[in-house]
Amino acid sequence: MTHQPRINTSPHVSDEVRKTTCYMCACRCGINVHLKGGTVAYIEGNRDHPVNKGVLCAKGSAGIMQVNAPSRLRAPLKRVGPRGSGEFQEISWDEALQIACDWLEPIRKSDPSKLAFFTGRDQSQSFTSFWAQNFGTPNYAAHGGFCSVNMAAAGIYTMGGAFWEFGQPDWDHTKLFILFGVAEDHDSNPIKMGIGRIKARGARVIGVNPIRSGYNAVADDWVGITPGTDGLFILSLIHELMQAGKIDLNYLARYTNAPVLVNADPKSPEHGLFLRDADGKPLVIDRATGALTAFDKPGVRPDLSATHVADGITHRPVMHLMAERYLDPQYAPEAVAARCGVTPDKIRRIAAEIARVAFEEEITLNHEWTDFRGETHQTMTGRPVSFHAMRGISAHSNGFQTARALHVLQILLGTVEVPGGFRFKPPYPKPVSAHPKPHCGVQPDCPLDGPHLGFVRGPEDLALKPDGTPARIDKAFTWENPMSAHGLMHMVISNAHAGDPYKIDTLFMYMANMSWNSSMNTRGVIEMLTDKDESGDYVIPRIIYSDAYSSEMVAYADLILPDTTYLERHDCISLLDRPICEADAAADAIRWPVIEPDRNVRGFQTVLVQLANKMKLPSFTAEDGAAKYTDYADYIVNHERKLGIGPLSGFRGDGADTGRGAPNPEQLNRYIENGGFFVSHIPDGANYYKPWNMAYQTWAVGMGLFDTPQPYVFDLYVETMRKFQLAAEGHGDRQPPDHLRARIKATMDPLPIWYPPFEDAHVDPDEFPVHALTQRPMAMYHSWGTQNAWLRQIHGHNPLYLPTKLWEKHGFSDGDWACVTSAHGEITVPVAHMAALNENTVWTWNAIGKRKGAWALSDDAPEATRGFLLNHLIHELLPPKGDGLRWSNSDPITGQAAWFDLRVKIAKAAAPSEAQPAFAPIKSPVGHGPDHLEWKVGK
Repeated sequence: MTHQPRINTSPHVSDEVRKTTCYMCACRCGINVHLKGGTVAYIEGNRDHPVNKGVLCAKGSAGIMQVNAPSRLRAPLKRVGPRGSGEFQEISWDEALQIACDWLEPIRKSDPSKLAFFTGRDQSQSFTSFWAQNFGTPNYAAHGGFCSVNMAAAGIYTMGGAFWEFGQPDWDHTKLFILFGVAEDHDSNPIKMGIGRIKARGARVIGVNPIRSGYNAVADDWVGITPGTDGLFILSLIHELMQAGKIDLNYLARYTNAPVLVNADPKSPEHGLFLRDADGKPLVIDRATGALTAFDKPGVRPDLSATHVADGITHRPVMHLMAERYLDPQYAPEAVAARCGVTPDKIRRIAAEIARVAFEEEITLNHEWTDFRGETHQTMTGRPVSFHAMRGISAHSNGFQTARALHVLQILLGTVEVPGGFRFKPPYPKPVSAHPKPHCGVQPDCPLDGPHLGFVRGPEDLALKPDGTPARIDKAFTWENPMSAHGLMHMVISNAHAGDPYKIDTLFMYMANMSWNSSMNTRGVIEMLTDKDESGDYVIPRIIYSDAYSSEMVAYADLILPDTTYLERHDCISLLDRPICEADAAADAIRWPVIEPDRNVRGFQTVLVQLANKMKLPSFTAEDGAAKYTDYADYIVNHERKLGIGPLSGFRGDGADTGRGAPNPEQLNRYIENGGFFVSHIPDGANYYKPWNMAYQTWAVGMGLFDTPQPYVFDLYVETMRKFQLAAEGHGDRQPPDHLRARIKATMDPLPIWYPPFEDAHVDPDEFPVHALTQRPMAMYHSWGTQNAWLRQIHGHNPLYLPTKLWEKHGFSDGDWACVTSAHGEITVPVAHMAALNENTVWTWNAIGKRKGAWALSDDAPEATRGFLLNHLIHELLPPKGDGLRWSNSDPITGQAAWFDLRVKIAKAAAPSEAQPAFAPIKSPVGHGPDHLEWKVGK
C-alpha cells in the first residue's frame, strides 16, 4: 500500500481571534478576525452573529486587503500646489486640527451656514449630524440623497418603514418573493441566505429588473422591465388585483386609512384633506353604528364604502378614490405593456399568481394578541407574499411615486407585518409623527435649532428663509423637492460653485469621492472644484476632506484628515442610526480597534470630537468648559440622546439594563466579550402586527424606541402631499413660485401615480433611444472595494453589456468598442454581449473605473485603461429648457439623484488605446503600490 502523507486539515491560522463588525458593505456582518503576532491573518464569519450567522462573502473575506492596501493615507496633509496637482505637505495632527479650527471658528461665530458638511457611506450619521447641529450649520446630509431616499421616504410616509435596513421578508413563511430593482451589493448575505431557505422549501422567486444577474439569475421568473416603468407595471398589477377583488378588505379597514373620509368638494380650500374631530383625529364611519367616529376609537369597525355629508360637503373614503383611480382602463395590461416591455399576458399571469398565493395559501398562527383599539384576536393571519426593492426603482425622477406604489401594492394584499409577508425591523415601524421635522434656524455662535433632516408635514415645514429663498445649500426641503428627507448631496458642489442659493466658505466632506464616481457630471465637478474667480481665488474657498485611502477626491482638497481602516477604530452601529436588527429582535453592534494603526491616522469620528473640543461646541462641552468626551469611544459610552438612552442599547446601567439605563463605563468591554453585538428579542406574540400590536408597542417603549406607544394606520393616501398640491393651487399662506406650481400639482398626488422619467421629456427619444444603467457587483460595494488586491481579480475592468438586439443591429463582435453618447457627454468603451437583458438597455458595473494616479494603482492598471464610468454621461442638471432656470436631475418630491434615467445612443467605434475620456494622471501622496504584494503573517 502506498504511503500517504499525514496532512493537517485544520491548521491553526491564528494565535488570537477578535470579533468585530464588517465594513465592506452595509450588511454589517459579524466577523472573526484571526491575528498572528498582532497582525491580521484571516477573516471569517461569526457564526453567533444575528445578521450573517457565519456566512461571509468575498467582500468580507477581502477585508484583510483593505487593512494592507498600499493606497492607505499615512498622515495629515496640507495642500502646497494648485488644487488637482496632488502636491501636499505632511503635517502633524496638531497643525491639521488648528488649520481646520482656524477656518471653521470664524464662520461659526459669524454665519454657520457658510459650512457645508456632507458625509458619504459612513454608517455613523446620528453622530455626524449631531456634530453639525452643534456647529450650527443647516448644511448637513449624507449619502442617502444619492442612493435610496425615494425608497426610504416613500416607506416612511406610507407605512412607517421601508425595505432593506427597515425591514425584511418573513423568510420562515413566505411562499412567493418578488424583488424589484435589487442589485447584488445591498444586504447581500441575508438575502442570499433567505433565498436559499425559501427555495429549499419550494417557494417561488420573481425578479423584476432590466438586468438578469445575481438574485434575478436565480429567480424562477424574470421580468426584464424597461427602466423607469416599474411604477406603471406595479399599478397594472394593482388594477388586476382590484378588478378581481383580490385585496384584503378586512386588513384595509382595520389597519390603513382606506376608510378615512376625504373632502370631495373641488371648490373647498380643504379639498382632498381628511375630515377630523376636535382632537385632530381622522374620522371614519363605524360600520356597526353608522356613526362618525375617530379611526382609533375602541370597538370601531371602519366602513370602507360609506360617505358623509357635513356643511353641504360630501366626504368620501380613501377607498373610493383608490377604486376610481386604479380600476381605470389606463392601467390595464394592454395599456401599459408596450411601455413596460412586458407582455399583457405576463402581467396578468403574475397578478394571478400573487392573488393565488395570498388568498389561497394564507397562513394562520395560533398567537393571541391585542390591537390598539383594545380588541383581542386569537390568531394571526398572514398572506405569504413578500416584496423587496432597492435602488433600481428608487434612482429615477419618478422613484418616490414608484416606491409608494409598491408599498401600496403589498398593503392592499394585506402582506405587511403579517406571517409570510414583509416585516419591520426595530426601531421601525415608526409613523411620520414620531420622526423629527427638518430644522434650519441659524444663528451666529449657536447650535442649529433642531435636527437638519426629517419629514415635513406640509409647506409650513419647508427649510426656507423669511424671504422665501432656500435655507440650505443643496435646496433640500424647498418647493423644488419638498420631502427631501436625506438632502441632495449631488447638488452641493454645483450649487456652491454657482453661489445658488448663496456662497459658502468651507466644504467639509467625509468618504465622499465627489470628484469621481460619487458625482454626476465628473468632468464638470472637477472644473467646479478648481475654478477660480476674477480675483484669482477659488470659487469654493476651502475644502477639507477625510478618507482612509488616496482616492481621486484627495487631490482636490486643501486639508486632508486621514481616516483609519475599519479594523483600527471604534464605530457604533446604533439604534439611533442604522442598526442591525432583525424582524424578531432589536440588535446593535460596535467596531473596535482589533489592531492599532501603523500610520499617523485617526478615526474620523474621534477627529470630529477633537475639533468640537477645540471649538468648545455645545453638547461637547461641560458647564465648567471642560470637554465631555475625549474621543469617539468615550462618546459612544457616555453620550445620552435623552435621559437613559444612548448610542448603544445593551449592557446599560450596571450591565443588566437594556434599552434604557445610565451609561456603563464597561459597556464597550461587554460588547467585545459578547462578540461585538447585542440582541434583545421581541417577546412571543409581539413580533407581528407591530404598528397595532400593543404588546409590541409596550416592549418598544421599554427599549427606548418610543416614549409612549405610537400605534397608527398605514397611509395609502398621504395627506401631506395633498397639502403641497393645495398650496400650488393657491391655498394657504406659503406659496410656491409660479414656475413650480404645475409640477407640484402633477407629481405630488397623494395616491401613487406614474409619469415618465424627466429625461425622456428633455431629450429626443428617437436620437437617444437606449437606456443606460449601472449596477454594483456582489464582490464590491462602494468605490473603496475596487482597489482591493483580491477583489480586483474578480472585477479588474468593466465592459458595457449590450442586449442581443443592439449587439446584432450594430454588428458587434467580441473585443469591439462602442462610442456611447448622451445629451451631456460621450465615452468610448469596450462592449460585451448579454442575452438576459432588456432589449433597449445597456449597463455596466459601477465604480470600477479609476483615475490614473489614484488608489496607489499603476497608470496602466486595467481600471484606469479599460475601466470606465457612466458618470461622464450624466449631469446633475437636466438639459436646459430655455427658461433660464437650473432644473436638478432629481426626483421632484425627494430630490433623489435620477442616475437611472439616462438615455444614450450607441455606435461601433475603432478601438482606442484606452477607454475615453482619458484624464491625465494625478499625483498621489502615497505614490504607486508595489508590483508584487506578498507577506507572511506570523511564524
